[in-house]
Amino acid sequence: MKKKDIIVQKYGGTSVATTKRIKEVAERVIYTKKAGNDVVVVVSAPGDTTDELIALAKKITDNPIERELDMLLATGEQQSIALLAIAINALGYKAISFTGSQVGIITDKIHTKARIIKIDGKKIEKALKLGKIVIVAGFQGMNTKEDITTLGRGGSDLTAVALAAELKAKICELYKDVEGIYTTNPNIVPKARKLPKISYDEMLEMASLGAQVVNGRSIEFAKKYNVPIYVRSSFNEKTGTLITGEEKNMMEKLLISGVTLDKDEAKLTILGVPDTPGVAAKVFRSIADRHVNVDMIIQDVSEKGITNISCTVDKVDLKKTLIALGRIKSEIGATGIIADENIAKVSVIGVGMLSHPGVAASMFEILAEKKINIEMISTSEIKISCIIEKKDAEKAVQAIHRKFNLDKQKGSKL
Repeated sequence: MKKKDIIVQKYGGTSVATTKRIKEVAERVIYTKKAGNDVVVVVSAPGDTTDELIALAKKITDNPIERELDMLLATGEQQSIALLAIAINALGYKAISFTGSQVGIITDKIHTKARIIKIDGKKIEKALKLGKIVIVAGFQGMNTKEDITTLGRGGSDLTAVALAAELKAKICELYKDVEGIYTTNPNIVPKARKLPKISYDEMLEMASLGAQVVNGRSIEFAKKYNVPIYVRSSFNEKTGTLITGEEKNMMEKLLISGVTLDKDEAKLTILGVPDTPGVAAKVFRSIADRHVNVDMIIQDVSEKGITNISCTVDKVDLKKTLIALGRIKSEIGATGIIADENIAKVSVIGVGMLSHPGVAASMFEILAEKKINIEMISTSEIKISCIIEKKDAEKAVQAIHRKFNLDKQKGSKL
């Protein structure tokens, strides 16, 4: 007997926000099962449950203990998996729900931002052999101390892709409240175009630069284990976007695939830093020790042996970063620290940039034309990012999108 293909489906919070929507998800899952596939479903917490639980904890204290916060947040997904299993069983199909720890998702010890170390897929495989649809709580796992951990924002995507890799699934389908990956946010640019395909590298850059449709770490995982991802809407049957390895004829070989915007970063500047060996290492070690990821870094030209160092971090990590820098300020002899939350990061992404000079010049020219000042610049082979004032953010995205003709099917030109 031919082994059935395994399809992993992930449904976000809006997809399971009400009992009506849970029943609709159950029907879609059963349709996939009836097509002859084994199905593993990963679900997020219903609607805004995670935000509501965080708000509840913060009514008690502004700095809840992270271990207990993980214990609290993990309950959101447990509601979804149980309700979806109940809905599928009520329709006459066998389904069983598991938490992340029950299916052996083992993580490191970092609470609220845990990284997956390994997965034991035996429990899922056993249930599939019994003909059951398996439903797994996204966003969570267990560390080696058997404490519940969570994977960070968008962690259910990561759960789904990791399970797809472990189970050697045919595909990982991510059902969202959008129809796929667009050239930019359609709420900012109504003419934004849905991309039929995009490469892992481009999607990874887009996710890390502010496109919040897919969790960035899930793309890293997918690229490493060659898991194809299909992003589509959970509310209709329209085609979505396939995220996969680069192909010769992939549409996204065009110059620019997309423009992203991130308003969730803050800029920190350490003033009056002695320009001597080892100082920068101390600064960024103090930040890293608090498990904070630094994005852009820039150091001014030294004047009389003194310089300024600027960097950007996620706003949620701003308080932790300020505490870290405050403690090391006197040790390194810095004169002050400035924090600026009124910034935004606008970026262009595309594998076509590898063979086309002039993208940066075109981007800077259009920002200058719109009288938008650039505070910081960061580049890689397939992306260019600029830090600008938040008030100019949407105007910048609209101008850059027009500049590279991203609303046209034939794509971008200089």
